[in-house]
Amino acid sequence: MREIRGGLDGKGKRFAIVASRFNELVTERLVAGARGCFVQHGVDEGEIDLIWVPGAWEIPPAVRRVARSGRYDGVVAVGCVIRGETPHFDYVAGGAANGLAAIALEADIPVVFGVLTTDTPDQALARAGGKSGNKGWDAALAALEMADLYGKLERDRA
Repeated sequence: MREIRGGLDGKGKRFAIVASRFNELVTERLVAGARGCFVQHGVDEGEIDLIWVPGAWEIPPAVRRVARSGRYDGVVAVGCVIRGETPHFDYVAGGAANGLAAIALEADIPVVFGVLTTDTPDQALARAGGKSGNKGWDAALAALEMADLYGKLERDRA
């Protein structure tokens, strides 16, 4: 049996981070985590583009353009939707998740979901560098691994 796994070496790769400004206290921390992960794993700082959008709803269309641009080896989407008193949370969180899932299935590069969907601000902060780690870092780690895996699968196909 032959086994193929992605590695975590980002040297020579280019990534985009698409981030929501809404709940910026949280998303700035997610961005910092993703950026730190990329740099620690060999991605040159100049090869990371940060693209800000107004909110989580706007993430999928921006990610779609990024994925189709041909400029990147992977894209990480980060945002934060905190449950409120109305069904708005369900529409925004579901739209972001479903939109990114559809793009991920069609894109030639990895599209990684780093959008927090929490019940409280405390839960969000815990996942943005608090006691539950940094989900921006985790998303960047997945993007590194998947970009390498996609490259291996493409070379294997040739």
